Amino acid sequence: MQAGRTVHLMGTVITLVVNGDQRSGALADQAVEYLKEAEHRFSANDPSADLMKINAQAGRGPVEAAPDLYQLIKLGVHYSKYPGGNLNVAIGPLVKLWHIGFKDARVPNQVEIKRALSLTDPHQITLDDSTHSVSLEKAGMEIDLGALAKGYIGDQVIAWLKDQGVKSALLNMGGSTVIGLGGNPENEDGGWHVGIQNPADPNSSYGQVVSIKDQAVTTSGVAERKLVVDGHHYHHILNPMTGYPDETTVVSLSLVTKSAFLGELWTTMLFGKTKQQIAAVVATLDDTAGMLIEESGAVMSL
Repeated sequence: MQAGRTVHLMGTVITLVVNGDQRSGALADQAVEYLKEAEHRFSANDPSADLMKINAQAGRGPVEAAPDLYQLIKLGVHYSKYPGGNLNVAIGPLVKLWHIGFKDARVPNQVEIKRALSLTDPHQITLDDSTHSVSLEKAGMEIDLGALAKGYIGDQVIAWLKDQGVKSALLNMGGSTVIGLGGNPENEDGGWHVGIQNPADPNSSYGQVVSIKDQAVTTSGVAERKLVVDGHHYHHILNPMTGYPDETTVVSLSLVTKSAFLGELWTTMLFGKTKQQIAAVVATLDDTAGMLIEESGAVMSL
C-alpha cells in the first residue's frame, strides 16, 4: 500500500511517498505534522518561529533553544568556522538585505553590504551546552539556517519512518533535497530515480537521473531564485566573504550522500568554488559522489 502527501512548507513544495501496509497513510500524515512543527522552529522568515526568538534577542543575552534547533545551530556554527568554506549560519543580515526570492528584493549599496558583513561573524555566536542556550553577541545579528535546515529536518523524518518499520519511502523537499529510505520496488534497478535539471536549459526535461537507495541527493544551483536589475542577473547564493552573489561558472552542484544534512553541508561549503576545487574536495569525502553543471551546459561527474 502506498500513501502520498503534498504540502507547501519551507518556501517550497514538499512531497512524501510511503510504501508499506495499511499504516502508510497515518504515518505519512504524522510525518507531515512533524514537518510543520519543524518549520516553525527553524524558519528565519516567521517572526513567531523559535529561531527568530533567538535573533530578536541579539545583543541582549542568551535564549534557550529546543534540543534539535540547538543541535543544528551548533553544527552550523562549527562548520561556519571551517577555513575556506562558504557556509556561514550568521549570514542572516545579508540574506535579509538582498532578500532575493521575495517581492522586496533589491541590490543594496556597498555601505549597506559592509554594515551587514560586520554582523556575520560566527565567532560572535555563543553556545551553552548545559542550558541549550544561544547568544548573539551583537545587536542586529541573525542566524539563518536555510542552507542546512531542510536536510536536517528531512533526515529526522526519514529516521522516524524507519523506526516505525517503514522500509521504502521518498521525501522530496522542493527538488533541491531528496531523501530515499530503502529503494523503490517499482523500478527495475530497485532504486529511487531522481532527476537533475540543467540550468543552462531550464525548459528541457531532466537531463541527468541518479538512482538512490538509503541515500540523499542535494542540489545547490542558481536557476530558481534570481533578481534581474538593469539586465544584470543576481542569484540567491551569497558569498559570505564579499556579501555579493557568488561569481562562478558552475551553475549547479549535486551530491549523493548518506544523509541529506551532509549533502546540504557540502554543496553549500563548495558552491562558488572552481570545478577543480570542488572535485578535489569531493574526492576526499566518504560515500559521496555527484555532478556539477557549468553555465555552458557541460556536465562533470564527481
